[in-house]
Amino acid sequence: MMHTVVEKHVPDAASNHHLDWLESEAIHIMREVAAECGNPALLFSGGKDSVVLVRIAEKAFRPGKFPFPLVHIDTGHNFAEVIEFRDQRIAELGEQLIVRSVAESIRRGSVRLRNPASDSRNAAQAVTLLEAIAEFQFDACIGGARRDEEKARAKERIFSFRDEFGQWNPKAQRPELWDLYNTHMHPGENMRVFPISNWTELDVWQYVAREKLALPPIYFAHARQVIARNGFLVPLTTLTPAQEGEVIETRVVRFRTVGDISCTCPVASDAATVEAIIAETAMTKITERGATRMDDRTSEASMEQRKKAGYF
Repeated sequence: MMHTVVEKHVPDAASNHHLDWLESEAIHIMREVAAECGNPALLFSGGKDSVVLVRIAEKAFRPGKFPFPLVHIDTGHNFAEVIEFRDQRIAELGEQLIVRSVAESIRRGSVRLRNPASDSRNAAQAVTLLEAIAEFQFDACIGGARRDEEKARAKERIFSFRDEFGQWNPKAQRPELWDLYNTHMHPGENMRVFPISNWTELDVWQYVAREKLALPPIYFAHARQVIARNGFLVPLTTLTPAQEGEVIETRVVRFRTVGDISCTCPVASDAATVEAIIAETAMTKITERGATRMDDRTSEASMEQRKKAGYF
């Protein structure tokens, strides 16, 4: 399946100025990582936020090669369209992609699940990421997390310090005054860096439109079999089958975020173009993770607990 290229979209002058400011800040942060960190990496899943990060890296470092590899922590339970897009985009970029999988961690015994074939592997990514950091001695991992996604992420700094165990302490964050960042670390410690932390979901879509970025097709409206369950539209897959008494429906849906199949749901939507998605996003009152991620509703502090354990 070919990935989808969004059509030309011209934002108004005010929107364009706002995107210019966000882009400039992100480029500065990306270059700061390259200048201050000895062995960084950029996390790339093929999702919309990491696609934006790659465009920022292109603007920061082209015509040279990126000063870091791209890394994907693969749960093995990803949507096939996203993995296909990831590989196509890497081939176009000509950059190095390092893939480390949760399945390898399960085989090593560092990740233990009650039912490895079907249990959600989303939280287990933290273990595999920490193993990859140790293997390659990365001192900074650049990612696409944004403050508007979830309240635990809203607490996090752009340069997020992690201790020698990969843990995040929200009470031990470093001050960030203007565009000055403290990147000092002791051996074994590392940073997670979020260049688009100040962006919103709407900003991302407007930037996708302006830059005419390709995305996996599941971000756009399409027909899919789903099951209505606990306020979500759960996609019908071998990992998420219908339970006894549930009704399988074919609905027109799209994904606002892409992640592990076991916990990522689409939303009902007929927005098949980037303009329609921008209009829909401008009107929504529910965050993308709140609307689509089952793992974030397990408790009020579920994301914060995962981050304290090393989750990205």
